[in-house]
Parts: sequence; structure tokens; C-alpha cells
Amino acid sequence: MALITYVADLLAQYGIESDIISNADATKANLYASTGQSRHGGVMLSGHTDVVPVDGQNWTYDPFIMSDADDRFYGRGTTDMKGFVAASIASMIAASRMELKDPLHLALSYDEELGCLGVPSLLHMMAATDIRPAMCIVGEPTEMKLAVGHKGKTAITAECCGREAHSALAPTAVNALHLACDLVGAIRALQADIAEHGAKDHDFNIPYTTLHAGIMSGGVQVNIVPNKASVHFEIRNIAEDDPMAILDQLKTRLEPVIAAARDIAPNAAIDLTVTNSYPGLNTPKHADIVSFMKTLTGSNATIKVAFGTEGGLFSRDLGIPTIVCGPGSMDQGHKPDEFISKAQLASCDQMLAALNQRLKDGTIGMPASPEIVAKAEAGAKP
Repeated sequence: MALITYVADLLAQYGIESDIISNADATKANLYASTGQSRHGGVMLSGHTDVVPVDGQNWTYDPFIMSDADDRFYGRGTTDMKGFVAASIASMIAASRMELKDPLHLALSYDEELGCLGVPSLLHMMAATDIRPAMCIVGEPTEMKLAVGHKGKTAITAECCGREAHSALAPTAVNALHLACDLVGAIRALQADIAEHGAKDHDFNIPYTTLHAGIMSGGVQVNIVPNKASVHFEIRNIAEDDPMAILDQLKTRLEPVIAAARDIAPNAAIDLTVTNSYPGLNTPKHADIVSFMKTLTGSNATIKVAFGTEGGLFSRDLGIPTIVCGPGSMDQGHKPDEFISKAQLASCDQMLAALNQRLKDGTIGMPASPEIVAKAEAGAKP
């Protein structure tokens, strides 16, 4: 919240008003600001304000004090994605001094790293008002390349229920950790099938949908057969795959495992609950936004990135054409001594300066789409 207040106060010094959309206890918030004569059309710059933890990482530099060395800025979030956020704020200030024919918008969201948890309230506010950006640039680190797509993500928690016993009598019980292992085995087998036989999108470095188990827990003591265990896993899907259909396939594969366990313990179960989900992004390569961004960056190629962004939500829920383009590389993100090069920030500043000039001239060539207008006028909820 202190970061959001700082940004709002800074923008206010230049006559830019901000909408602040807080969470329930006002400890976190989204921010939306616009500069220009109208809130219709124009371009929205989108970024997230949270970062991942540094626990267990061996840093040379203080992760929460920016260090300037070797033509780089070091610190947690410098590349993911506070470099872009800083550049966007600077661009908003510069734009406020210009007579824009099309507006520039800034959207900052919270808890993106937890699965884009903060942005839905921002989407709701935008849908219920007259805010109608014609396009969106999500500034995740792409080394200023034009990313037209990313995978969707679905996070699932599995609660495995068995029956406890003394470990000397283990065959009379149902080991919940064993059920969890059976689940992980089924996840791995399904992943292998998808990798070999599933749909492919070769614009991604990993061209198929992936499943990944990240956390397993259970058990109290080694001589007690555990009756509870949990597994947290995820699905990262390409546009051609439906994550819910994949989850149904996994459930089908688990049916014989659960049936065998219930021969011993009738209450045995593996219950799967979706805890978070956001869609992928799949902007057509021939879309107007792609052509427009090529004129700003000088790039003629497009890519797709493996990591997720809020861009899929802006595209799906509000119909805003979206592209991912920002300074830095995710190769440095989430690691010790995270950094962004000054050269990458300079390239971002150059792109945003070109964008402001196009907004001043009124030549972005992209009016708000009828879908955006209709959803906003209807007060649609994402």
C-alpha cells in the first residue's frame, strides 16, 4: 500500500488523478491512472507491484536496496517488473506535459505472483466505468521483444484421505502419502502422454501443456501410517488445451487407485480443488496491436513466453487487444542478484517516448473495439 500511495502522490504532483482499488483490509491495492483529455481509447501500460520472496537465496547485494553496478541495477524485482513500472511512471509524467489526442493509462495490480489475485477488482472497476483503452502493453521482461501469447495456469490442491494405523500393521491401513505418490505418478504419466501425443504450439520453447507437482506434505511420525496428505500442483496450458478437461482426465486415471483404497478404508479419497486459475494470452500475429508495436520497437518478429501475466485477463474479460513487451529477461527473474541492464531500460524509455508521440499525434490507429464499449456500457463483471 505504501508503494501505491507513493505512486499516486507522485502522479498527483503532475495533475494526474489515480483510482485506488483496495483489498478488503486496505493493506494492498490496485492503481489506475490516466492522462490526456479522455479516458476512451489510447494505450494502457500494465504492471504488477509485488515481488517473489528472497528466502534461501544467497545475494551479493541487498535485495531490497537497489544497487548500481556494472551498467546494471540490482535488486529484487528490478527485472520482474519494477524496471517497467518505473519507466511507465516516468512516461506518464512526460505525457502529462504533452497535449495528447489519445490518452495514456497506467494499471498497477497486486498479488500477481500469487496467480493474478489482485487484478480482478481492477477489471471489475474498468468494466463498470467508461474506461476503454484501445490496447494494452504488459511490461513483463521480454528483452523488448513482442510476445503475443503465454500459457494459462490452473493451480490445484489435492487432499488425500487414508486410514491411520501402527506402522507394524501398515497393510491394514491406507497410507495417505502413498495415495499422494500415486497422484504424482498419474500427473507424470499424463504429462508424458501430453508431451508425446498432445497439441503443440511451437512458438513456445516448451510447445505443449505442462503439469507440475510443487508441494507434498503429510505424516506425523515414521511409525504411524498417515491418514492425511496434500499435494499442490499446476497445469500450464497452451490455447488449444482446456485445463478442466485435462483435470477430468487425471480424475479418470485416479479412479482405480481410489477404488482399491476403499476396499480397505471406505472413506479413502483424493479430492481435487482448483485454488486459482487465469487464462492464457493468444493475440493473433496479424492483429493491429502487433503491427502498431512493431512500429514502436522496430521489431519484425513475435514470440510467446512460458510465464503468465494479467494480459490474458484483460484480453478475455474486457476484450482489450494485449501484447507483452518489457525490459529485462526472465532469465534473471526470481533469482539471487536479480538485475536489469541500463541498456534494456533505455530501450524501454525509447519505446515509451515513441508511444507518447503517437498519442500526441493521435496516430495509434486503434479505436476502442465494439466489444470493449459494449462490456463497459453494460457494466460487465469479469
